Amino acid sequence: MDMGMIAIGAGIAVLTGLGAGLGMGIATGKAAEAVARQPEASGKINSLLMLGLALTESTAIYGFVTALIMIFTLGA
Repeated sequence: MDMGMIAIGAGIAVLTGLGAGLGMGIATGKAAEAVARQPEASGKINSLLMLGLALTESTAIYGFVTALIMIFTLGA
């Protein structure tokens, strides 16, 4: 198989990190706004934020692992 096509596919798979980074930034900003509006609810907001950030980060990790699998299995 052509190594250039594998590299392009792996690069596209790693782009999930871009989406995850944007999503995490937006979520953190909205959480900061929510805490500024309702400081008494900061504990609940923080726990929901951490859950959302963990799920978003897993998306980026899956994309990275997919890229590694493409490089090492298809490239061999």
